[in-house]
Amino acid sequence: MEAVALIISIIALIIAVLAYRKVGGVAGLKKQTEALAHVGDSIAKATDSLRDKTADVLDKMEAAIRGGEEIKEEPKAGTKKKQEK
Repeated sequence: MEAVALIISIIALIIAVLAYRKVGGVAGLKKQTEALAHVGDSIAKATDSLRDKTADVLDKMEAAIRGGEEIKEEPKAGTKKKQEK
């Protein structure tokens, strides 16, 4: 009985190895990895571009909302003393 189980398991192992080779084996996995890396790079570039566009739009919105307001910077402590003299 154990011999029959051993023979069946060896046949199953051989069939699994043949199926693995038929679908591409290690070479197929490398191709899939390269394809996924390429997709990842494309997504990263698109994300960076979208981030830049969003920042530009927010800057334009800020300028439109603030309108003609001037942003005044407070003089630094060292320059204030020079202005008073």
